[in-house]
Amino acid sequence: MNNQLIRSEGYDILIGNGVVDELNRFLQKPEYKQSRLVVLVDEHTSEHCLPILSRNLERFGELNVLEIESGEGSKNLQVCTRLWRALGEMGADRQTLLLNLGGGVIGDMGGFIASAFKRGIPFVNIPTTLLAQVDASVGGKVGVDLDHLKNEIGLFSFPAAVFIYPDFLKTLPRREMMSGFAEVVKHALIADRSYWNYVLEANIADGKVWEKIIENSVQIKNRIVLADPKEKALRKALNFGHTIGHAVESCFLENSSRSLLHGEAIAIGMVAEAFISSVKNGLLPSVRDLIVTFLFEKFGYVPLDPDSDLRLIELMRHDKKNSNGLLNFTLLQDIGSCDVDQTADAGLVLEALSFYRHFERPGRVH
Repeated sequence: MNNQLIRSEGYDILIGNGVVDELNRFLQKPEYKQSRLVVLVDEHTSEHCLPILSRNLERFGELNVLEIESGEGSKNLQVCTRLWRALGEMGADRQTLLLNLGGGVIGDMGGFIASAFKRGIPFVNIPTTLLAQVDASVGGKVGVDLDHLKNEIGLFSFPAAVFIYPDFLKTLPRREMMSGFAEVVKHALIADRSYWNYVLEANIADGKVWEKIIENSVQIKNRIVLADPKEKALRKALNFGHTIGHAVESCFLENSSRSLLHGEAIAIGMVAEAFISSVKNGLLPSVRDLIVTFLFEKFGYVPLDPDSDLRLIELMRHDKKNSNGLLNFTLLQDIGSCDVDQTADAGLVLEALSFYRHFERPGRVH
């Protein structure tokens, strides 16, 4: 099978349904041939993805399995401590290789665990969700949440390699697929009008489109990361939708009986930040409404309690991109073009949240 090779910041990203063969070759490299192998999974990837790996991975019998409970609730220092202890108890050393088999939580936390254990052991990402395949597994951001604040503790640490096996997406429920699709939409909006046009018309129920989508999104993210690995400037473009989106996600983690997936929160953030873009950055209202209508069509409407608005503002003030007490945003100029390090005050953010609630979305009942 042909696999797509993308070279990144000192590591390779391989995409295709033949990547397990590439993983076998990788594990025979001199620096890893004698390594103890540990795989980090959750209950879903243990049930659905580990068996797929077992049929083709030559060194599968050597794997030591660490399992955590799925979801953002596991992405904390307490779970990290348990996993560090488990690594120590199994005799892991600095030559141990950690394989992160899962979605964004597994990749973020697994990379953080590896980077801190014994001052750093190598890790490989094998993303199994669309969110992780198009975004989270690439770029070297690793970390955990603190008191429901997203990725408050973390660092930049690049994997030894990333192996993207698109057929893992067949194991996902539709809701998880759509969560990842939000990051696809973001990539198109910030960087590539022609990709936006493709995404706009793509039949996302057809599995044949996903390998092309994965490749395009990874190329966009990788190009940005290579230009700005430590997020000093250009890389902040990838945060479109995330200043408000992360606050919404954190607020739901704190208070709501309803769970909200990362991509669902980012879709809300992109609607609100498209509004701010039209006020502050010259995005035409007609273009804004095209974007927002598409987002509501794909992701629906999530009720946001107005009583939580001030808490959302408070959560935004913890955003890592802020400086000098100002809320920092990436704002669209047009489809495929954006500006980083834009600011907005709390009053405008409240207007954006009101815009989200009252937009004439499809199926809205007055």
